[in-house]
Amino acid sequence: MCPDEAPGRKVKDIHLEDAQGLDDLMKGFEEAGGFTATKIAEGADIFERMVTNKDCVTFLSFPACVVATGVRGVIKDLVRKKLVDVIVTTCGTLDHDLARCWKDYYHGSFDMDDSSLRDEGISRLGNVLVPDESYGIVLEEKLQPMLQKLWDEGRKKVSTKDLSWYFGRETGNEDSILYWAEKNRIPVYVPGITDGSVGYQLWSFWQDHKDFTIDLFQDEKELADIVFEAEETGALMIGGGISKHHVMWWNQFRDGLDYVVYITTAQEFDGSLSGARIREGISWGKVKSKANRVTIDGDATVILPLLVASILK
Repeated sequence: MCPDEAPGRKVKDIHLEDAQGLDDLMKGFEEAGGFTATKIAEGADIFERMVTNKDCVTFLSFPACVVATGVRGVIKDLVRKKLVDVIVTTCGTLDHDLARCWKDYYHGSFDMDDSSLRDEGISRLGNVLVPDESYGIVLEEKLQPMLQKLWDEGRKKVSTKDLSWYFGRETGNEDSILYWAEKNRIPVYVPGITDGSVGYQLWSFWQDHKDFTIDLFQDEKELADIVFEAEETGALMIGGGISKHHVMWWNQFRDGLDYVVYITTAQEFDGSLSGARIREGISWGKVKSKANRVTIDGDATVILPLLVASILK
């Protein structure tokens, strides 16, 4: 604000006793002038405008780590209620979403002894514990027969979208993100499909089925069709990396996203894409200069449930 400009809205106190629910709390965030609280309220408003705009194709991107937590249920609800139109994610999302259909993950601590955990056959993902039998072992037991069935059906060339839908349908598990994506025909694209346990299972299957192919170009063709045909596009992006970049990359071909909500814990000083504020995307033509946009700094396991719950209510 320039010195000669008049102040804007007044900062108002949050009165928790008057709040009747999450929607009231979000309104309190909006009026509080409360650093990240104000950004969360702004993000909720932008996301609501995205999903209620019938001309807007809404992208959702996220990394695998949140799928290992209870936030998997929040993402599942976004897909179950058809609040997003396109998903771009990582191979690890398939890993955790599928593994948790059959086995449990457990609470742990960031301060646990990692050497002892390895001796016990347990991997630590932050403060989530992933026993070997709940991850690589169960995925091999379950996915190899599924892939053989796919092969026997004559489907030797599949895109990551088709593969994601196939796995979701075969699990028949209503807690699964992939299950609801297939049921609601919401495409799931995984540009880094080999970078994870599911990717390893694909490679392992390929050893004895050399005609088996993952058709990444079919995924890209579909993404191109989506962005070129869209009147407007928006994105709810959780974390950075390949998922965030792939959404922004394709949207540059239509002169950028119209709406963006980005949740991140990364910093921009190292020049990483994960740390890049949404405003940086304007310089690349990946975000429109007049886009409705906000970057929310913080842990998505806290922010995403608040944001989504306020929309659902």
